Amino acid sequence: MTLETHGQMVSFIWDICNLLRGPYKRNEYRRVILPLTVLKRFDSILVPTKEKAIEEYHKHKGKSENIIYPKMKDVTGVPFYNISKLDFSKLLDDANQIAPNLNGYINGFSQNIREIFERFEFADEIRKMADKNLLYEVIKKFNNVDLSPEKIDNLQMGYIFEELIRIGAEQSNEEAGHHYTPREVIQLMVNLLLSPEEDLAQDYKVKTIYDPACGTGGMLSEAEKYIKSLNSNIHVYLSGQDYNDEAWATCKADMLIKGEEADNVRLDNTFTHDRFKGDTFDYMLANPPFGVSWKQEEKYIKDEADSLGYNGRFGAGLPRVNDGALLFLQHMISKMRNPKEDGSRIGIVFNGSPLFTGDAGSGESNIRQWIIENDWLEAVIALPDQLFYNTGISTYVWIVTNRKEKKRKGKIQLIDARQYYIPMRKSLGQKRHQIGDGKEGKPDQIGEITRIYDNFKHDETRKFIIDKVEKELIVSKVFDNEDFGYHKITVDRPLRLNFVANDERIAMLEFQNGFVNLATSKKKNENIRQKEIEAGKERQEQIRNLLKQLGETTNEKLYKDRKAFLTDLKKLDKENNVKLDSTELKAILAALGEQDETAEICRNSKGEPEPDSDLRDTEIIPLKDDIEEYFKREVLPHVPDAWIDYSKTKVGYEIPLNRHFYKYEPPRELEVISHEMKALEADILDMLKQVTNGKDIA
Repeated sequence: MTLETHGQMVSFIWDICNLLRGPYKRNEYRRVILPLTVLKRFDSILVPTKEKAIEEYHKHKGKSENIIYPKMKDVTGVPFYNISKLDFSKLLDDANQIAPNLNGYINGFSQNIREIFERFEFADEIRKMADKNLLYEVIKKFNNVDLSPEKIDNLQMGYIFEELIRIGAEQSNEEAGHHYTPREVIQLMVNLLLSPEEDLAQDYKVKTIYDPACGTGGMLSEAEKYIKSLNSNIHVYLSGQDYNDEAWATCKADMLIKGEEADNVRLDNTFTHDRFKGDTFDYMLANPPFGVSWKQEEKYIKDEADSLGYNGRFGAGLPRVNDGALLFLQHMISKMRNPKEDGSRIGIVFNGSPLFTGDAGSGESNIRQWIIENDWLEAVIALPDQLFYNTGISTYVWIVTNRKEKKRKGKIQLIDARQYYIPMRKSLGQKRHQIGDGKEGKPDQIGEITRIYDNFKHDETRKFIIDKVEKELIVSKVFDNEDFGYHKITVDRPLRLNFVANDERIAMLEFQNGFVNLATSKKKNENIRQKEIEAGKERQEQIRNLLKQLGETTNEKLYKDRKAFLTDLKKLDKENNVKLDSTELKAILAALGEQDETAEICRNSKGEPEPDSDLRDTEIIPLKDDIEEYFKREVLPHVPDAWIDYSKTKVGYEIPLNRHFYKYEPPRELEVISHEMKALEADILDMLKQVTNGKDIA
């Protein structure tokens, strides 16, 4: 079979899906197509060395895999082997035994390949196809595809497999979003990440790339492709980790297909088992799942944060447990190279939450503070909505690095790229927009966003057509790091209370825990318990009588000074030998006191004003502002008796990107709206006349 182009090959392989219709849903096709494409490629690679490999294996049969594997690798010339006498064509010789023969053939591969098919759970698909009498026809179709290295080299095969991954992900829609990032988003991230890199033109330079949530490996592949397009002589080493079996199997298979070091694609939970502990990388990219809880890993993460602090990965803080996105970023920062060793650059996709969620002092705010005060955050780019398969929400790319260019030191660039999209002819799940890449007649929006990033200009503008109207919008802003920080101060005002011992306020004692608990008991012995309760009730009645007596002797005087009220109460208490304790006294003050702006200030034993918690307020003051000057200017003119409780002052950081790009547009004139409404009414009346055969509508 002669299929000349990459597109034709992809189309031919995917056409095999027509055989699967019925038993398989559209979003399940990839479960067959991807594993069989991998199997056919590996089968084609091993054909020339098949007999020699089997001979070599029998020489060492019975020895450990550690001895056998290197010997077999020397024979096959690739990091895998197969000792089965079967191959794709021989599988077709016995239609009745094709299922067990196919399983046996797969089990004849080396351990690294067997694990891929185990994680694909391909044995289940073999059984399913056999039950539906599809297996023989599907294998027959694949046998007609020439995937030999002589026909298709590793690079071309990599492109074909990645295209199959893309098609499979698009057909999966919802579930794909957890493991697959749209290619144009990856291309943009890679452009932004590598744009300032001058050493990529140097031959035989070594670059390492890492993705801690690598999914099917799209980000790793695109980053490598971009670097190779700049300089084919650069050595690129890819590393990734993922905890999803199918995604990991797909990624590892992709690496093997392209001749990459597949052992650097590792299966495990990045938070609880860092499979690259101690390693650092030149570049890191990730699209961690949005809003995913880390409750299952909570104990491990908290233990590491508490025991290792900044010597571990999570010393800066822990976000709320329902969203672990910022944990991924901290993990990646822990793998940055020392700036003296050229440092590292990170690109990561977030939703809006990491920008502003969390008040001053919260885990999220502390993480942002740590990143910004270390001058690691270089840029945040707001992307168009509806770009991803499983969510239509707004997304943002963060560029983080510990080796900023000189002009960017101490600065953060915000880019509003929300208008850089083209609508898709057909939506894929919730993906209705894509960023143009300059191919197939599409505008080069990726290039334009990259140019805006490179220009690094404050208040740079571009013109867009929005709702058929041309508008000039700001697309870039440049800020100092400190512009995103603030002091959150607590403003207190003095407590002012009046007191009166009347029936209404004495009745409020029944709502004070200190008073109610007098007539309770925790004793298990019922007799003792009842005695304590009765004694408590007698004590309550004694306190009520004391307060009633105070009201009678003072003629229910309204006290506007707590000190005077306490003086009279304690005097009467002493005369009656009631001996109020501190808990009882506290309950009395709470019941008989009411806020009164005309009352005297309540003071503590040191003569200091006591704060009124009901009047307590907070103020957000930019870091660049002097707290005292702000307080005098903005607070004291309105509440002259206020003061700052400095013990509660906290530093917070947030990145309100949308607010910085907001542009007020005044509402349209009422006359214009009225004219449009009248025109609509006229249209409606005309339509109603058509329905009623021209009769007037009253």
